[in-house]
Amino acid sequence: MQWHSTYEHQTPEIAKLQVGDSTEANFIASTVIEIEMMIPLLQELKQEGRKINILYGIPLVPSQVPLLAKAARELGENSITVMIDHPDQLPYLAKLSSLAGHPTCVFVKVDTGYHRAGLPPVSLNKNGLLEKLASAEEKGGARLLGLYSHSSLSYSGTTPEQAMGHLISEIRGCKDALERNLQLLPKRELVISVGATPQVVSSQNLLRDDTLCSEARELKALLRETNVELHAGVYPILDMQQFSTHASADSGCLEDEIAISVLAEVCSVYNDGEREKPEALLAAGTLALGREPCPSYSGWGVVSSWRMDGVCKDSSERLVVERISQEHAIVTWDSESQTKIPLHIGQVVKVYPNHACVTGAFYGWYFVVDSDQDSQSARIVDVWVRARGCGMRAW
Repeated sequence: MQWHSTYEHQTPEIAKLQVGDSTEANFIASTVIEIEMMIPLLQELKQEGRKINILYGIPLVPSQVPLLAKAARELGENSITVMIDHPDQLPYLAKLSSLAGHPTCVFVKVDTGYHRAGLPPVSLNKNGLLEKLASAEEKGGARLLGLYSHSSLSYSGTTPEQAMGHLISEIRGCKDALERNLQLLPKRELVISVGATPQVVSSQNLLRDDTLCSEARELKALLRETNVELHAGVYPILDMQQFSTHASADSGCLEDEIAISVLAEVCSVYNDGEREKPEALLAAGTLALGREPCPSYSGWGVVSSWRMDGVCKDSSERLVVERISQEHAIVTWDSESQTKIPLHIGQVVKVYPNHACVTGAFYGWYFVVDSDQDSQSARIVDVWVRARGCGMRAW
């Protein structure tokens, strides 16, 4: 089983931690800006003798071909991979390979039910796509790695069994696509690349001695008989969306699991009957937290117990961002509690966001703290710059 690590945190420091001492460094990026920021790290890893590759994680965008080719020239052959799911993308693939000076690695994108991108297994050879791709490979303009599926359907799950079920469905969908088109594909073992954070995290359950559910048995069998690569998303830092899936049977308290938080000041507190229930106003809204829902509660972020008198991280009651506007947010209890909110004006609180990728995009860097040193001080030990921007032009 192989791994592709998604670069959704968008900072090379975390990427280096993901690689560890592995002999291969495979990443996925959603924008060319992220790829460009990764080039120095990938060059360093290549000099150490490791195999490197970074996948541009959406079907090939014509405007980005020159920049992708520049990265491919700097990093060398087999360093850049792209996705295709339409035959009209093939001329741009040929241009990319020509500008790079070597064949471009390719995944054909499969839609296994999420319907964001890709072709269904029964239509993988849309308008002769596979024959045309085979011709491009013969001419030295492409190298097919395999089939790729990314399904976020698992984000709505709440158990390890559901997460494993989604992973099984993805693998089976890609296997079906392969088997339907064997005569059109290269006569070599191709990779089936599947996953999202819940599915990949759920694979950890296979290491447990007490995992005897039918999903675990089926998943084990599939992984034994299939050349599967798992790609995960935001697993290095997590968020409320991912935590709420409970994909791993070993997951702990959310404050121990989620690494990203936003610091916000308390503007005002309404504890004296001014409103139907106690509330507080934070100087952080949509532009600080994002506006992504979470299936486990009807709010936009969860407030940490950090520096909050009388509230512990294991408490059954928690403060949540219940309402949100552009620059401000309303915090209240995630229950019908009428207990006064233990906040005061000027206090700084930590908010765990629903979606780390969206929230992180609002900021140019991470302030890194070591919670093992002093969980209450939040002393900054490093600053990690992150990639920003979509890579497209705004007019």
